[in-house]
Amino acid sequence: MLRSIFSKPYSRLFIVGDNSGWSTDIDAKDLKNFADRNDVKARIIRRAFLNLPQIVHYTSQFSLLLNIYKSKHRLSLDYFHGKPEQGENFRRCFEALKNHRDQIKAVRVSTKEMENRLSEILGQQKVTCIPIGVDLKLFKPRTENNKLTRRKVFNIPQDAIVIGSFQKDGSGWREGMEPKLIKGPDIFLKVIENLKADFPKLHILLSGPSRGFMKAGLEKINVPYTDLGYVEFRAIPELYDALDLYLITSREEGGPKAVLESMAKGVPLVTTAVGQAVDLVKNGQNAMMAPIEDIGMLTKLSTTILSDPELGKHLVKEGFKTAQENSLESQIHLWKEYFKKLFNA
Repeated sequence: MLRSIFSKPYSRLFIVGDNSGWSTDIDAKDLKNFADRNDVKARIIRRAFLNLPQIVHYTSQFSLLLNIYKSKHRLSLDYFHGKPEQGENFRRCFEALKNHRDQIKAVRVSTKEMENRLSEILGQQKVTCIPIGVDLKLFKPRTENNKLTRRKVFNIPQDAIVIGSFQKDGSGWREGMEPKLIKGPDIFLKVIENLKADFPKLHILLSGPSRGFMKAGLEKINVPYTDLGYVEFRAIPELYDALDLYLITSREEGGPKAVLESMAKGVPLVTTAVGQAVDLVKNGQNAMMAPIEDIGMLTKLSTTILSDPELGKHLVKEGFKTAQENSLESQIHLWKEYFKKLFNA
């Protein structure tokens, strides 16, 4: 930190995650990589106590609710999801954007919808849409041998129909018995219960913290599952190897990362029309997409994919093209322009 004493004002980028070890901290590492690739001096820190005014980027929009405005730093942040009508904290985030619009120099969003919403507050010049990309060096297409191996390692029957859900959908960081309904775990359970009748060998693969509500629900409807708990990010690609389908049932998202991850890994995807899925999914071409909370359609689309291997192959082929178009490597030029906006402000 002492190096900042001798740095010129606004010559360095400091990146602040939420220190949870979860999604936004991964975003911080990705941003550091983009900075390195663009010859920007950057460092990940836990809190922005610096000696001279610099550029500070926060990877969580909830940082807007913290006391970050007394410094002379140029503020930048990721704002992926959450509209004021969806809850008090989101409303307060929007109010903070309005009240501190002069100090906030740039905002990165991941969806066209959020780009439009924030541009109304900050102006178009301050808002940049860059999707949450996928690292193709980590998320490589799986093979049939990968599938057999992972199922053996996870102790999942080879003839099972395996559906994946890798997220945090419980409140807090403990058992997670109280669901985060924004993530749609209740919808997921209803879809799985519907699928059970046609696919008696159904098996659910879970990862992520706070999955208590999900596990209790699967036990109630008598569907077997494997819960891997918290999985370090670099090991997540191996989880996709075991799947026949990835299912997203969220009501609101900024990503989710699983959209491009499943496409990169060659796993057919069914998702609600949330987050960047709306921008990236070509329904029936690279994935299947249903309206939010449409349990019947989610069930129908999942059944169609699981019953039609040729359709699954087509979705996988086109999905991989989408993953390539939105890989981290493909986004370097977008971040170059973003950094110019920050350093030339």
